[in-house]
Amino acid sequence: MREWWIHVGLICVPLVAVYLHIPPPQLSATLQKWHSAGDFFHFRGKKIFYRDSYGALGSSDVVLLLHGFPTSSYDWNKIWDPLAQRFHRVIALDFLGFGFSDKPRPHRYSIFEQASIVEALVAHLGLSNQRLNVISHDYGDTVALELLYRSDQNRTGHLIFNSLCLSNGGIFPETHHPRLLQTLLKDSSILATFLTRLTNFLIFQKGIGEVFGPYTQPTDAEFWDMWTSLRYNDGNLVLDSILQYINQRFQHRDRWVGALTSTHAPLHMIYGPLDPVNPHPQFIRLYLHLVTRSTVTILDDHISHYPQLEDPTGFLKAYFNFIHSF
Repeated sequence: MREWWIHVGLICVPLVAVYLHIPPPQLSATLQKWHSAGDFFHFRGKKIFYRDSYGALGSSDVVLLLHGFPTSSYDWNKIWDPLAQRFHRVIALDFLGFGFSDKPRPHRYSIFEQASIVEALVAHLGLSNQRLNVISHDYGDTVALELLYRSDQNRTGHLIFNSLCLSNGGIFPETHHPRLLQTLLKDSSILATFLTRLTNFLIFQKGIGEVFGPYTQPTDAEFWDMWTSLRYNDGNLVLDSILQYINQRFQHRDRWVGALTSTHAPLHMIYGPLDPVNPHPQFIRLYLHLVTRSTVTILDDHISHYPQLEDPTGFLKAYFNFIHSF
């Protein structure tokens, strides 16, 4: 029996070693185009990728887009051009640890640092005195709430909000249901070391596919673009560190939910109700109960956690209705 296990080990060890050294996929033509259209700025010695597109003539309005976990600014690609037809400038970034930005390790990733990166980008672009319309999703919702808190507290360097539109973010820890892999990665340091290295495209595809609706699944090419962005700069190896944001949501709930319930900035929520991470109706009932000043759009029943990708037309219609309402 012992010899059998030795033989299995001798076969598996080199196979695992080979797998761990598989290079990340090459950028697709669409991802390469997204990358080429962007630029970088430095934040405390780290390179941060961003895109800044000039759009509508005769408008001074600016919209800033904050993406979710575990993806990137490319999440906004399906609504980018329509936004550019409405706004003077459309801006998005890859948070530290995501997309084309640097992914340092070891590193203590935090929502506070990501908010500071957004403030630094806004200053870098000369927009510190500009009123900004912010659209956020998932992880980006929590970053937006930290930015909102700083703004309402009149902190030095804060953003000036013209409006905030949230979408399918786990802003209430009590109604947030992270996926099993997320829970394992954030809570098990030893296990996480192995899981981050052994996660492959098939595991990733299954996990991401579960938070899309059955009729709005990404194409194979779109799954690969998401996976490629994650693997870029070995991003799979920092997932466990980034996922500490789930614990931070518990620790700082009063700060972030308090900012949401007390702000005077125009608020809107665009919500895909089939979301297993922030399930219907518990999430939206609590949101409506607590955030009484906000308007809400609930999209079609088959739209899930990524509304801007699953229903870009519905997302844009809801957002433009909101923007034109004040």
